[in-house]
Amino acid sequence: MDSVKGPSPSTTPSKSRIARAISKVLHVRSLTGISPGSVLPNFKTKEKSREMKQQEKVKVEVLNGVQSKSTLKVVDQQLIDRISRDALVGKVFASISSIKAAYAQLQQAQSPYDFVGIQTSDQMVIGELKSLSELKQSFAKKQFDPFPEKALVMYEIEEQKNLVKTYEILGKKLESQVKLKDSEITFLKEKLDEFKKENRGIEKRLNASGQLTVLDNLHMSGLSPNHFIPVLRHTIRSVRTFVRVMVSEMRSAGWNVDAAAAVIHPGVTYWKPQHKCFTFESFVCKEVFDSFHIPNFSLPSEPLPDHKQRRRLFFERFTELKSVKAMDYLCQKPKSTFGKFCRAKYLRVVHSKMESSLFGNLNQRNLVNSGEYPETAFFTAFAEMAKRVWLLHCLAFSFEPVSSIFQFRNQCRFSEVYMESVSDEAFLPGAEPCVAFTVVPGFKIGKTCVQSQVYLAST
Repeated sequence: MDSVKGPSPSTTPSKSRIARAISKVLHVRSLTGISPGSVLPNFKTKEKSREMKQQEKVKVEVLNGVQSKSTLKVVDQQLIDRISRDALVGKVFASISSIKAAYAQLQQAQSPYDFVGIQTSDQMVIGELKSLSELKQSFAKKQFDPFPEKALVMYEIEEQKNLVKTYEILGKKLESQVKLKDSEITFLKEKLDEFKKENRGIEKRLNASGQLTVLDNLHMSGLSPNHFIPVLRHTIRSVRTFVRVMVSEMRSAGWNVDAAAAVIHPGVTYWKPQHKCFTFESFVCKEVFDSFHIPNFSLPSEPLPDHKQRRRLFFERFTELKSVKAMDYLCQKPKSTFGKFCRAKYLRVVHSKMESSLFGNLNQRNLVNSGEYPETAFFTAFAEMAKRVWLLHCLAFSFEPVSSIFQFRNQCRFSEVYMESVSDEAFLPGAEPCVAFTVVPGFKIGKTCVQSQVYLAST
């Protein structure tokens, strides 16, 4: 009977080594889940993947309404992290607003110069910049405030306080600028009042010159053209004074002055924009000098004596009115011939629509129609102008022969004998001037010709 043979001594060690190696491989594979020949795992990546899986798990649980302890813990931690970051951002904005407030204070301290204020503001800016640097380091190290909810509210309050401080500084700066502008306005108003006072004095001297000096102690037998010319110049000045008042009222009422000038004289090309004032002078002169050649100025119910007595009547009217203010005379004699003339010319020069637009009512027109005279600056200027025209008319009919009036139509050729240009630009080289419109009519007294003032346009 054969006995059982055991393993051969030569083969036993090698087989046992292989078995041990295989068992080790299987053991490692069962522990790690990877083969021994594969690359070693990245533990950080594996940790991140676990975090991502955990976050996904939390999201799923929240969506499904599951509130396990682990889920609530993760959600609370995320909320705390978010509030901490918000608190950090709030601190950043609070520091920036503090820097803005300090910079505004620094600007304010420069004018007027405040050395202490400048140093204080500078230290505040430096301190906030250091605080921002510390916040940057805290964010990098994830060192957040332990009580983020309270800090967030405090930082928001601090930011609002800094904004209020900035606006207060800006408000004070604007107030100082307003005070400066107010002082400038006050100074300019004072200068304007001085200029107006000087102009009134000059105008008063101009109005007082010529007529009142040359025509004192004047007798009808000594009349000459030399007496007529200063009265005419005085009349033209009064016309221009009234035109300035009228145009000023038009501008105050919001009128388009350029459009109004184009209606009076359409198609006129002006050498300068300011020359449009001649258009309004032309309009006023056309109305107030209308019927100048008729003894009673076309006034109704105005009978006149014969020729010889007529001259004396006009000269007496001239002498009576020349040294009296127009409004004083109208108040004393509201039904006089001059009063009728003033009433008729006002109703022609100042149209009802124009008066309503300028003053918002027809009160002045209604007073004039009823035989009364409004004591306004506008009507006073008109009455003074009407007085000068009336005096010129009375003086013209005091001559023997009576002086005549003339004017020129548009497109007439310029004549140095009968015309005087109100602008010198028309005589530029290459220009061929012609009459665009008559500004002031001309007069002829015997053999003496007083030139008409015209506005010339180039052809």
